[in-house]
Amino acid sequence: MAWLSLLLFLPWFILLGSLYWLFPRQPRTARRRLFDGTTLALALALSIVAMLWGHHIGLVQPGARPIWPQVLAVLYAYGAFLAVLVLALLLRPAPSDQSRIDHAMPARLPWVSVPDPAR
Repeated sequence: MAWLSLLLFLPWFILLGSLYWLFPRQPRTARRRLFDGTTLALALALSIVAMLWGHHIGLVQPGARPIWPQVLAVLYAYGAFLAVLVLALLLRPAPSDQSRIDHAMPARLPWVSVPDPAR
């Protein structure tokens, strides 16, 4: 029954993981894809470990109601998943200065006339 909490929260984990993977959209280098993929795998693995740990703590709690192991399993799994994602957001590799400049400056469109500041 410990896996029920993961099954119920899996759609939410997929949504959060997708948002983490997709934003910011640029620059998407191989280094960032590797970092993000490793982060999501680690978040899922630690979430499973925390879920099993929380379920076990709920089972051995004296006088606990039958729902308590499921509640603790969900809380621990969600906490571990979010902790890994927040830590990864803080540690995510920053883009190089040149790529930051290239993405900040829009490309000139040939059909748009821009006044020349030298005139």
